[in-house]
Amino acid sequence: MPESRTVLRGGTIVDGAGSEPRVADLAIRGNTIEAVGTIVAEPTDTVIDVSGRYLLPGFIDAHSHADAAVFSAEVQRGLLRQGVTTVIVGQDGVSYAPGDGGYASEYFAALNGPHPSYTGGGVAALLASYDEATPVNVGYLVPAGTVRHEVRGYTGGPSTPAEIAAMSALVAQGLDDGALGLSTGLDYVPNILADTDELIALCRPVAAAGAIYVTHMRGGYEEKSRIGIEEVDQIARATGVSVHVSHYHGPSDLLIGLAGELSSHGIDMTFDAYPYRRGCSLLAMPILPPALLSGPRAELVATLSDPAVRANLLGEWFTTFAENPLLGPEWADNLTFAHIAAGEYAWAHGRTISAAAAQVERDPASFALDVLVASSLEVSTIMTVRNQRSYDELAELFTHPSHIAGSDGIYVGAHPHPRAWGTFAKFLRLFTRERGDFSWPDVAVHLAGRAAERFGLSDRGRLWPGYVADVVVVDPTIVGDISTYDAPRADAVGIDDVFVAGQQVLADGRLTGVLSGRGLRRTAPVR
Repeated sequence: MPESRTVLRGGTIVDGAGSEPRVADLAIRGNTIEAVGTIVAEPTDTVIDVSGRYLLPGFIDAHSHADAAVFSAEVQRGLLRQGVTTVIVGQDGVSYAPGDGGYASEYFAALNGPHPSYTGGGVAALLASYDEATPVNVGYLVPAGTVRHEVRGYTGGPSTPAEIAAMSALVAQGLDDGALGLSTGLDYVPNILADTDELIALCRPVAAAGAIYVTHMRGGYEEKSRIGIEEVDQIARATGVSVHVSHYHGPSDLLIGLAGELSSHGIDMTFDAYPYRRGCSLLAMPILPPALLSGPRAELVATLSDPAVRANLLGEWFTTFAENPLLGPEWADNLTFAHIAAGEYAWAHGRTISAAAAQVERDPASFALDVLVASSLEVSTIMTVRNQRSYDELAELFTHPSHIAGSDGIYVGAHPHPRAWGTFAKFLRLFTRERGDFSWPDVAVHLAGRAAERFGLSDRGRLWPGYVADVVVVDPTIVGDISTYDAPRADAVGIDDVFVAGQQVLADGRLTGVLSGRGLRRTAPVR
């Protein structure tokens, strides 16, 4: 007996390939799009009237920290209400596999949190943990920082040939297990300790597999983005690997110019960027010296508790922030607590460091160190960068042919950045419906089609017959983000019905309980 069929009747098809929208029916049989056009209903069909609404391929979040949060119903609903059906995790060089997950669960506790079931087994086991366990698909990048930690721990200095061979073998195994590529986080330990030659070696198996190198670049972004791009250029020219720059924030003309330079060298670079002017990361990363963060968490807490170390930090290190391109002399006014693990400081969530310190009559630097120690460094902050880009300048980035949508969404914390619940809906509201920077064909390419190509997901990102039926139903008249910096966990509006692998996972804005998502394995070379 043939599988039953679902027919979405009378919607406007926006196919993800850049084609002009057209009113048509879409039929789903099993997990696949069977037909698009005028479809005669069969007696056993389930017919859903979607007239007046747009059908788009499920959105692919190119940079997500939902590695563990994707098992949460609140996060699932928040993603699907934005139209996100796939998240790409393993970002910034840190996640659970390879290894037993302990390193990532500790170091990135404030960004990713602990995985509820993975305790080892490598990328294959991690991907399997997502199969039919969530309504959202999960693609994974082999995290180079985790790979380095498996082989070298926190040890600095050049790696030996034997160590590089061991790291390269872990990368190759992860790719064989289905990983979409390799990620680096070159502001985080221990990845920050890796030199360019080591990164070149790790990218060789990536290039050989036709996968992609995804990088949180070295150098601090903003006006210093050229430092990172030049290293990307060196790595790509040495290996031939395809490259993708994570969460770009900086001058639009700088990145566009650098993309042109790379193209002249035959290097195809893409990047993701989100529609917000503030960032979010670990508190320790921007305000402490990298050397002080290289070690097990218990040792770091002991070091920060040492009076001599604190005196040196307060007397010398914090005075250097005036020259920091991200923070500046007003650093404590520019950092807002998103997540604090220590319960005694829960009252400080959503407050700037300076405001929270003033409430307890402490200087901001001492207060920040106290919070880090009490929380065993499990603290994240929203960062207001010194150069606030206009929406016009951001639109120059978003509409560039190399752009792919990514949220850098972080779901851990009492007061997270609103980008986790709002990025994709904000693209649809502000940059499509209101400003008109994107046409609807454009937005389907930037939010779905191009990401599928770049991450080797050859059966997704299109509303074409034969493709997996990840389908989003959008009301173009009201779709938009609701989350704000004051209320960051508010679900988007205008997307009430979503299908993943042919099954309806969101109906009338509510989760159906269907868990048709899976760990996605790379199906084709990147393009």
